[in-house]
Amino acid sequence: MAPVGRKRKAAPADTVDKREKLAEGPAVVIEHCTSRVYGRHAAALSQALQLEVPELPVQVNPSKPRRGSFEVTLLRPDNSRAELWTGIKKGPPRKLKFPEPQELSFPGDVEAFMIVHGQTS
Repeated sequence: MAPVGRKRKAAPADTVDKREKLAEGPAVVIEHCTSRVYGRHAAALSQALQLEVPELPVQVNPSKPRRGSFEVTLLRPDNSRAELWTGIKKGPPRKLKFPEPQELSFPGDVEAFMIVHGQTS
């Protein structure tokens, strides 16, 4: 008979990671599955976002990612979140899970924040 083990308790979903707390102003968080394909797409998207808006910090997997996830979230200065892309419910085929960099659009309040603080070119 197999040994009976204990299940680990799930971490609360509403806890905010320390790195997310340290980010002042808006930041973009990319959460992706640990698969190589997801990692390649996350790296490409991160690089494209940094080229497009160099003042906006991009964090990739600040906490443990969910299986099969690919999400792009905007963290606002008031600690609220705006989902820019989610590919969790998309696919198959797998290519539908990943956004093209030009498909992402930033809400007007972030653009206004960056203009007020002189962070636009």
